[in-house]
Amino acid sequence: MTIPDAEQPAFEGLEPRRRRKRTAAKRQRAEHQPIARVVLDVQAAHLGQTFDYLVQDKQDTQAVPGTLVRVRFGGRRVNGIIWERAERSETPDSSLRYLEQVLGGEILVPARLRDDITLIAQAYGGTRANIVRLAVPPRVARVEHEQRLAASFSGDAGVRQTMCAQRADDLGERLLPDYENLRMLGETLSTGGKGAFVVDAMPGAGHWALLFAWMVLRALAAGRGVVAVMPSMRAVDDAVRQLGSLGLRLFGPRASQQGGYMGDIAVLGASMSPAERYRSYLAVACGQVRCVIGTRAAMYAPIDGNAMFIIVDDTAYQQADGMAPYANARGVLRLRAKAHDGVFVAFGNARSPLSQWETDGGHVAESPVSGYSTSIQPLPAALKERSPWIRWLNREELTRLADPTIGSRVPHTAVAVLSRALKTGPVLLSIPQDGIAQTLSCAACHRQARCGKCTGPLEMVPGVSQPRCRWCAAAAVNWTCPHCHGDRMRVVRVGAAGTVQELRGLFRNIPMVVSSPHQPQGVIADIADAPMLVVSTPGAEPRVRADDGGVGAYRAVAILDAWTSLYSPGIDARIDALDSWMRAVQWCAPRSAGGQAMLIGEADPLVAQSLMTWNARLLASKELEERAQTGLPPVFASACVWGSRPAVRTMLQGAGLLAGGDWALLDTQFGPMPAVLGPVPIPPPRTVDARELETMADRVKAVVRVPQSKRAELAERLHRESARHVASREPGELRFQLDPKDLI
Repeated sequence: MTIPDAEQPAFEGLEPRRRRKRTAAKRQRAEHQPIARVVLDVQAAHLGQTFDYLVQDKQDTQAVPGTLVRVRFGGRRVNGIIWERAERSETPDSSLRYLEQVLGGEILVPARLRDDITLIAQAYGGTRANIVRLAVPPRVARVEHEQRLAASFSGDAGVRQTMCAQRADDLGERLLPDYENLRMLGETLSTGGKGAFVVDAMPGAGHWALLFAWMVLRALAAGRGVVAVMPSMRAVDDAVRQLGSLGLRLFGPRASQQGGYMGDIAVLGASMSPAERYRSYLAVACGQVRCVIGTRAAMYAPIDGNAMFIIVDDTAYQQADGMAPYANARGVLRLRAKAHDGVFVAFGNARSPLSQWETDGGHVAESPVSGYSTSIQPLPAALKERSPWIRWLNREELTRLADPTIGSRVPHTAVAVLSRALKTGPVLLSIPQDGIAQTLSCAACHRQARCGKCTGPLEMVPGVSQPRCRWCAAAAVNWTCPHCHGDRMRVVRVGAAGTVQELRGLFRNIPMVVSSPHQPQGVIADIADAPMLVVSTPGAEPRVRADDGGVGAYRAVAILDAWTSLYSPGIDARIDALDSWMRAVQWCAPRSAGGQAMLIGEADPLVAQSLMTWNARLLASKELEERAQTGLPPVFASACVWGSRPAVRTMLQGAGLLAGGDWALLDTQFGPMPAVLGPVPIPPPRTVDARELETMADRVKAVVRVPQSKRAELAERLHRESARHVASREPGELRFQLDPKDLI
């Protein structure tokens, strides 16, 4: 028998809970500009536009352009940045959703940075979401409260500007007489003008940091912001230490009990903790700090106004981003300087071919990321006084000196120089990076074997009898060396793993320090100014601590295995070799103090001459001449396209770069050339899993070349084809990169 409305008995306190029905909260849209156009954190190439959402009236004051919000998209919640507010939307009201949440209410992306992000995405064929993902660090909520507290304190901007002006004037008295056109840079910074400059630094322990500090002080004294991008955190530390000695404070906790953070210099780097990076970013975004120094992550710093954008060592591999759209720090800073009517400075020891190309106003074509630049170089008299005595100990020089140890890794002449230097202080020996590389060279003259069609490096492909070019995949049939006309090649394997063991037999009872990221002790930060032998790889040179607390110098510097530079396959191989050698020699004492630097081994004569005369313009000019003949960047704009073979071919065909397209041929001074080199197969990595081998078996890479005047349109065409590939869900990988560091 069933009793209506019967209930199951239960003990007291264990009765089933009766849920109340909740009525949906009514949302009222904002009265003014109720539409928020949001850039979502969605990295698909075909979803690069903004999406419209409704703003509630209670969110009206917080949901301002540049703030971080959370919305619903495609059945999930994603983050986004409000790009702008609008009165109406083209999307029907029935399809619009409200913003889920406004996170923090801080303006993370100011208006000028939003404009810059749009320009950067267009210049490199990406989307605004690609750039926002790299520019804005992850949010840390507790940092926002600290930042509001720090912003409430009154600053002493006027006093700081006066101090910067006085320190800049004092440094200018020491630096301006030593450089040509350096006074023009100072006047441009002081008067609020705009321009672009390429600066070559003189050698000397810490001299580059002193020259960099003068530029920063001059910009801050004029009320400008500063964005500086360095190749490594070691360079950042050197620059911050130099600025700190001149009175500028690193952004950090206040000394008083009131709490908060303050300072003149903010550091941005990917190696920082999330809280530290977000705190520095917020300080720059709200205008509390006007000087940003960091690695590649600092190129998107939210500096407003006609700032100075400076890149140190633009030839370094670290300046190219490893995530889509693979933007280059030099191009980003140059683009932002143009957009802000600011000043762009490319600063370093070795001048890149692009910097050399920009200093020649006769043929420079304006593009979004390049244009004319003024050259600044040391005067010969000052350069002779500051430089060490640089010698090239090759076979010819050792024969002239009657050295009986010709062919040895460290000849007797070098051992004698280093032994004398070790009596008074430390000595630096720079060796190539640890590891083993393989390349082909001429068996007679030992020069690198290159393709007769496009001058690319040759390599042996497994399963193929003839060597092939890494750039255009052409087989090297009936190959002859253009220098000695030899027809035989040999495989060269290079490495520097046993350097320390070899040197222990030459320098007995001498303390030895090894500084390398591949060694157990890692990179040594600094050493005492005492006799010792330091062996380091490029970029890991320890700093010498002087007795007065400053930066000391090595008594002698030796660069070993110079012959390995002859076999590097990259397009910038000679520039990279000169740059690494100059970075080592710059820490040597000047000639007046007995400093000597030695380049040991066979090398390209032009690279050795550029090092001995400390004139990187010689090599850069020759590189430009050769690249104009072969149609390579920077004379022409370039891009690399890689992925599955059908996808790459479809992209090239759709962009009009293959036979029959409007960009199929490239006009050069030696006649028309194909605009596309390749595609060539990409060998799978040795660590690839067997399950992934099938999808990676047919990956290829192609190099695209167009005139510099068509670079912007090339980025647009490649982006359009990439978006079509993703939207149509075609199988296979497809990626591209403009202005690549290497074409291989």
